[in-house]
Amino acid sequence: MYHPKLEIILQNIERVMIGKRNVAELSVVALLAQGHILLEDVPGVGKTMMVRALAKSVGANFTRIQFTPDLLPSDVIGVSIYNPKEMEFQFRGGPIMGNIILADEINRTSPKTQSALLEGMEEGSVTVDGVTRVLEKPFFVMATQNPIEYEGTYPLPEAQLDRFLLKMKMGYPTAEEEMEVLNRLQHAPPIDELQPVISLEELKQLQREVREIVVDDTIKSYIVDLAGKTRSHANVYLGASPRGSIALMKACQAYAMLHGRDYVVPDDVQFLASYIFSHRIILKSEAKYEGIQPEDVIERIVARTRVPVQRLVK
Repeated sequence: MYHPKLEIILQNIERVMIGKRNVAELSVVALLAQGHILLEDVPGVGKTMMVRALAKSVGANFTRIQFTPDLLPSDVIGVSIYNPKEMEFQFRGGPIMGNIILADEINRTSPKTQSALLEGMEEGSVTVDGVTRVLEKPFFVMATQNPIEYEGTYPLPEAQLDRFLLKMKMGYPTAEEEMEVLNRLQHAPPIDELQPVISLEELKQLQREVREIVVDDTIKSYIVDLAGKTRSHANVYLGASPRGSIALMKACQAYAMLHGRDYVVPDDVQFLASYIFSHRIILKSEAKYEGIQPEDVIERIVARTRVPVQRLVK
């Protein structure tokens, strides 16, 4: 059972995206939790379409930034231009001034330009010519990077990866799903006909309500236990930080609301742990040589950690 308003958003997205219910749910979770997503996948699987569909569904302003090696911070956040008529500088905002932003191939631009976007993600504001400008709410970034082509790229350092609430992949569609995509796109793109199903004010209200979702102390202890085990695991050089624990708790609150509950259950934690922790740990060199992936480590930790079955009584 889904939250009525959130179910409508998911159904609206599915008018455009075929077979991507899980990705749509995680996108809504990040939006509710006021976090951001790092989407690592090959070109052409529908990343842009997903973000556009989400933006249209909530009536948000959508902007797209194509990151390139020559992109400057001012191309992202904007610049002050002198107006001789008014005899003063006037600020012209960049694409970061939108509500929902696709930061395409973020690892193709320089660290200086990356930091311009990441400042807005972390602080909810940008600074131009010494003036701090608060970004309009809601503010949601989905950044993408290609997992195949690393030549000429600037990989995000761990401190910046930590700013993303979750990391996920789109994946290829099945043959049946791809046939349905072709049928829907044969005449006119369905994204052009997509209409908002909730207002921005309703979305902001949902973002406020998600903070009230109950997280029992047993669930918090479970989250802390999982995070702690990432720091002591034999294959892990650097484990998840306390920011990771906070991110998992907030994501679980949003996931619980999405599923029509006003409380978090252990299943929420188990489902989201890999998406929240996988980009927040660094594996040892030996583990990488053996082909072990961060997701594998998180899944093993979850499988071997005792699950709380009873609430704490105060």
